[in-house]
Amino acid sequence: MVFVIDDDDSVRRSLERLLRSVDLEVQTFSSAREFVSVPVPDRPACIVLDLRLPGPSGLELQESLIQERREVPIVFISGHADVPSSVRAIKAGAIDFLQKPFSDQALLDIIQRALRNDREARKERAELAAIRQRFDTLTPRERDVLGLVVQGRLNKQIAGDLGISEKTVKFHRGRVMEKTQAGSVAELVRQSDRLGLWPQA
Repeated sequence: MVFVIDDDDSVRRSLERLLRSVDLEVQTFSSAREFVSVPVPDRPACIVLDLRLPGPSGLELQESLIQERREVPIVFISGHADVPSSVRAIKAGAIDFLQKPFSDQALLDIIQRALRNDREARKERAELAAIRQRFDTLTPRERDVLGLVVQGRLNKQIAGDLGISEKTVKFHRGRVMEKTQAGSVAELVRQSDRLGLWPQA
């Protein structure tokens, strides 16, 4: 899905024809306000966004989407671009910034890159959500054991740290591995790291 936001009707029609010619689904909008009133579908998408718009500008829309955590890749286009605006857009996460006029192929290549990035980002978010959901099933004691395991502590050391028997540590450790679906301690460490847990490990 590609959202085209440009106040120039001829640009919108031209881009819509181009994108539909390569079998991309397109929705066009004449302003940022018009776009934000429409729910973003839960599938790979990107925004082709004009820098200068009536009402909120393209940069202001980008900032608003970031604040609302609506993570959609943005390709800026503009006939009035300046270096500070370009730098600001890219620093805020825009995929690219094209100066009008641009070639059809240049835009299509960038859009494909944006859609690929969004597909990968969505996959990553889904994987993280699944890991987090599994970690949320751990009991407080299992989380204590997990924290020490990922720090490289041995069962005997964990038992001493927590004031429990080594047998109990082994039981909790087994439950942690089962609940998190980690096939090894290395995988458990990787999962913890992806969630940003115990950075000192």
